Amino acid sequence: MAETSFDLLVIGAGPGGYVAAIRGAQLGMKVGCIEKESLGGTCLNVGCIPSKALLESSELYEQARTKFKKHGIQTGEVGLDLGAMMKRKDSIVQRMTRGIGGLFKKNQVSHISGTARITGPGKVEVDSGGKKQTLTAARILIATGSRPVQLPNLPFDGEYVLSSTEALALDGVPERLLVIGAGAIGLELGSVWNRLGSEVLVAELMDHIVPGMDKEMGAGLKKLLEKQGIKFRMETKAESCEIRDGKVHLQLKSKTETTAEVCDRVLVAVGRRANTEGLGVEEVGINLDDRGRIAVNPKFETSVSGVYAVGDVIAGPMLAHKAEEEGIAAVEMMAGQAGHVNYDVIPGVVYTYPELASVGLSEEAAAEKGLKVRLGKFPLMANGRAHSLEAADGQVKVISEEGTDRILGVHILAARASEMIAEAVVAMEFCASAEDLARTVHAHPTLPEALKEAALAVDGRAIHM
Repeated sequence: MAETSFDLLVIGAGPGGYVAAIRGAQLGMKVGCIEKESLGGTCLNVGCIPSKALLESSELYEQARTKFKKHGIQTGEVGLDLGAMMKRKDSIVQRMTRGIGGLFKKNQVSHISGTARITGPGKVEVDSGGKKQTLTAARILIATGSRPVQLPNLPFDGEYVLSSTEALALDGVPERLLVIGAGAIGLELGSVWNRLGSEVLVAELMDHIVPGMDKEMGAGLKKLLEKQGIKFRMETKAESCEIRDGKVHLQLKSKTETTAEVCDRVLVAVGRRANTEGLGVEEVGINLDDRGRIAVNPKFETSVSGVYAVGDVIAGPMLAHKAEEEGIAAVEMMAGQAGHVNYDVIPGVVYTYPELASVGLSEEAAAEKGLKVRLGKFPLMANGRAHSLEAADGQVKVISEEGTDRILGVHILAARASEMIAEAVVAMEFCASAEDLARTVHAHPTLPEALKEAALAVDGRAIHM
């Protein structure tokens, strides 16, 4: 007979949920994890992993078309097999999903397939294709993630008006793609299809791309994406949409004009919303905030004793690694340990080419806090390794506090910035100064030398600039 009583029941097997389940099992808890779809959640199945697979494939395609000759590589005419590219993406997802299943077995986490609804303290009803059962647990952890926000005048239809899910699985390259939203998701998927041959136009309501990131670095990324062929319309919103003759007809309105645009597909990437519907949270008295997210205390416990929540369903950046850290911290605190998440050093990455990675305060955020800062900047153009990679676009920016020299933020616009930012995260975790980073020995030649030089530049001491 299947287990019906647990020490911990986790609802959702995305990054926050499956990691929490495994950590709970490591701490000696009897753990069940309820998931209605594939293990891995949005991130693994229709988010982080498949998008990065397509970004990598499309970038290699672009390099084969435009950069191989510089390296002395003769390839002849380069062709695109979109079906094979999608098959590779899907195989990676399947491999990773199976991997989570293997980790569950290794750690004796019970995977329960179905839709969960909390019916009371310590009680969860699971509907598995019409067959219902009630499970009990000393603690319940909600980790149900989020879903794309739908605009009222641009409802998703899965064919012409797409969310990120559909944009990851097109069976042909759109001749013209219009992207609503210049955040990470819109720019990444816009980059994929631009490289594969689409004419891409990005419309953004704000006056700058990647809202929330350092404006100077975002402006630098915008210029580089424009050089790649992506077009932008800033301070612009979609007024209306109509499907006619297999095309999408839109009205785009800015401060000064309204224009008609015709395209093959529209990708709406204006944010994500917490998945709380159908969970029974309000019925059992769990409080939500004004944005529909679950309110929690510092131990991730909701207003109902014994019910916890992490990840995209609570406040904070909707990032897989943030959810993972919260899941671990929540479970460790349940076990009486000192779990902790340092929200000041959660990195964010836009996986375009080049990548834009950031941790800590932007220059604008530091100013809003009234902090006096010193800046150090270093261009990738002065880095030898960047030239060997044909990747000399971008710069590194270090922000330190005047007086203490403590690092407040690091922003990297560069190829492989997603890898480079980890050093800055560790430095900030240990409250390092720009001087600490500047005096740390870096291997030569490497891209992270640009980070060292930017730290040196805070004090006007950059060597190679």
